[in-house]
Amino acid sequence: MTRHIPLQGVENFRDFGDYAAGAGRMKKGLLFRAAHQAAATDADLEAIAALGLVAIVDLRRAQERQREPSRRWKSFAAEVIDNDLGGEGDDPWQTFLRGWDHSEADLRGYMVESYRRKPFTPRHVDLFRRYFAVLAKARGPVLIHCAAGKDRTGLLAALTHHLAGVSRDDLVEDYLATNDPERYARIGEGIGRYLAGYTGSVPPEAAIRAALAVEAEYILASIEAIEAAHGSIDAYLETVLGVDARTREAIAAHILA
Repeated sequence: MTRHIPLQGVENFRDFGDYAAGAGRMKKGLLFRAAHQAAATDADLEAIAALGLVAIVDLRRAQERQREPSRRWKSFAAEVIDNDLGGEGDDPWQTFLRGWDHSEADLRGYMVESYRRKPFTPRHVDLFRRYFAVLAKARGPVLIHCAAGKDRTGLLAALTHHLAGVSRDDLVEDYLATNDPERYARIGEGIGRYLAGYTGSVPPEAAIRAALAVEAEYILASIEAIEAAHGSIDAYLETVLGVDARTREAIAAHILA
């Protein structure tokens, strides 16, 4: 089954529902994830509008939103969840790139460490809390996205899958669906030029592919950090993100068939 929704100017757009979840199944057409929509075409906007989104969670930093503002469709009325917390100073990713030696090992080391921090960053905690509060309202489809739709978005999708009762294997499988060979063919050259703006030269193809990819060890690093700090993902959801028993029940009623 293909989950990707092909669009011209929005990468990595896909449905992350329709997974077996305990004794039930996640609904299809309710939960979507993607990269930014700054380059969305008019046709893309029509396709996204047809989904009937009631909320969009933009996980990007303020500077990212300003640099690549989202395009919206006519009569746009969805709730937009974002924040400017921790917006001062350089983006950690850009800081890393300025010193990156183009080695895959250096990149993977940075990514693992960043994933260990993601669940506890105040900016993420605020956005994640508000996202789950929206799901508990049971009003309609929701889109979550960041810049590339793979890291911050991947973590929030994984937390949603865990809450729904999706197996760890399926959770990781959905996360790894970002590794689409056709995606590299479309944007690999442009990403190489983007990286060169920070590193001083275009990285080798293997390094560019690594920068575009996700690895199971990344999302597992977040999960392990959560479990080390709170004992379980469920405890983290409740004590950090405010997803108590009543909220879980409301979310389950909304996203499970």
